[in-house]
Amino acid sequence: MAAFSADEIRYLTSERLLGRLATIQPDGMPHVVPVGWSFNADRRTIDISGRNFAASRKFKNVKANPNVAFVVDDVLPPWRPRSVMVQGRAETIDASGTEQATIRIVPDKIVSWGMDEDLGAAAPNS
Repeated sequence: MAAFSADEIRYLTSERLLGRLATIQPDGMPHVVPVGWSFNADRRTIDISGRNFAASRKFKNVKANPNVAFVVDDVLPPWRPRSVMVQGRAETIDASGTEQATIRIVPDKIVSWGMDEDLGAAAPNS
């Protein structure tokens, strides 16, 4: 399991950012979609969930093939891109009780850039 750096964790928890999840469809084609997500500080994973999530194509794709990629990025003015890209294996967690169905990404590789930029003090990602 790859470990997030302190700067990457600060970025991932600094503001509400949209992520993009790439999964593999049964025919081998990639499927990329924007997703809501959170950094799971206890497990050091990326957790993705949403409404009616277990019925989604991405959830079904991960059940069949756990290899995924996930990216979060933004651009500070005038043109200072920042990003964290995670490649790894994901697990599906079925809904139970009050818990939503979730895809949990365990990172095998983490690549980031622009982390030396001012990360500000925005509300944490939820």
